[in-house]
Amino acid sequence: MQLIWSIIVLLVVLWLIGFIAHIGGGLIHLLLVIAVIMLVFNLITGRGARV
Repeated sequence: MQLIWSIIVLLVVLWLIGFIAHIGGGLIHLLLVIAVIMLVFNLITGRGARV
């Protein structure tokens, strides 16, 4: 479970860096969408779920 949260945080940080530095274009927004999807999936499945 810790790995999923680490990936979410990493993707959001990369998105913020790309958003501030104006690099990456659509890739940056794709990273944010992936992070949000992972967050929602993690919240829906709960802590006891095995992925």
